[in-house]
Amino acid sequence: MPKKILVVDDEKDIVEMLKYNLQKEGYKVITAYNGKEALDRAQQYPDLILLDIMMPVMDGLQALKALKQNKETESIPVLFLTAKGAETDEIVGLEIGAEDYIVKPISIGKILARIRTVFRRVDQPHRAKPAADLLKIDEVQINVPNYSVTVSNKEVAFPKKEFETLVYLVRHRGRVITRQALLDAIWGENVYVVDRTVDVHIRKIREKLGKYGDYIETVKGVGYRFKE
Repeated sequence: MPKKILVVDDEKDIVEMLKYNLQKEGYKVITAYNGKEALDRAQQYPDLILLDIMMPVMDGLQALKALKQNKETESIPVLFLTAKGAETDEIVGLEIGAEDYIVKPISIGKILARIRTVFRRVDQPHRAKPAADLLKIDEVQINVPNYSVTVSNKEVAFPKKEFETLVYLVRHRGRVITRQALLDAIWGENVYVVDRTVDVHIRKIREKLGKYGDYIETVKGVGYRFKE
């Protein structure tokens, strides 16, 4: 069954261009022209959403927040379409739970590559390895196959990339991991994502770990290390 992608942008030319190229690649495409319409179309359960930020009626940031607060749509991966230089919006979007962002003017090749990367990650089977599937650090317990984290016996929600970043650091405890290594491991090689994407995710992980957030050390100018 073909993957279904929801394209949301108030510029009809962009929507039609994306729809045409995505359909050529075999994807099923549904469309919306503002955030409110996007929430309605999301009830058709697309496999991925391409979401513009600057739109009338309801902007992309408001729509993303609503999507992530709804149990039925919170797990749908979202790629933001942003105007060049809209750094604040990009960071806010990542903090709310966007997978990544793509800067306009749009490159069809880059969008298709980013979409394929997201689908590879989402579709990747999780093979059971008993020795490595349950990770424990003090009162932090990570169940890898179930994508769940408990802190002091309380379950804490981690979006997919935050979870995978945490698992990668824990599995490489004591080693300094560069930002680029994290980008390659979590976001995929040959995908352009800026360093601050990692920093935003690390900050959110530390907040959710509470007093155990100090296990993640910043190695200035290099990257991060999960303490032994």
